[in-house]
Amino acid sequence: MINLSEMREKEVINIKDGAKMGYIYDFELDLENGRVVGIIIPGPGKVLGLFGKNKDLMIEWKNIVRIGTDAILVDIGTEE
Repeated sequence: MINLSEMREKEVINIKDGAKMGYIYDFELDLENGRVVGIIIPGPGKVLGLFGKNKDLMIEWKNIVRIGTDAILVDIGTEE
């Protein structure tokens, strides 16, 4: 089992292109059903999730492929 606080210390990597996407800074929760819906990482250009103008990226839980010891692998397509 893993704590949400431990997940925040792992880097998110997209397996589609190997891009390092950053670190989780928030979670999307479904309180009625008691489950995590997705993870939120800062958009490009943000520093520590605070400074920057781009929107944050929400990655749905179903797109998380693997949670490893150092990284979280996600499978998300690139925008066309």
